[in-house]
Amino acid sequence: MNGIDETEGTRRAMVAEINADATDRAELEAVYGEVWDTRELQEKFEVLGFMAPFCVVRRRSDGVKGSVMFQHWPRFYFSFTEDKP
Repeated sequence: MNGIDETEGTRRAMVAEINADATDRAELEAVYGEVWDTRELQEKFEVLGFMAPFCVVRRRSDGVKGSVMFQHWPRFYFSFTEDKP
């Protein structure tokens, strides 16, 4: 690994867009479906890592690994996507 994060520019732009206008839970649910606050996320998933605006997670119910997106404030996690095998 060369130490260069080739996704940094894209992720920074996504973080700025996501956090430019705080979205409430109902709006996020309308777009992404299931949404979790921090406590709910910890109940449903084991958090393996962060790289804003993403978290790598493992779903506790079946061990499936994937990622969720999050916004800073109010802190909500959404858009769970399973890793492809």
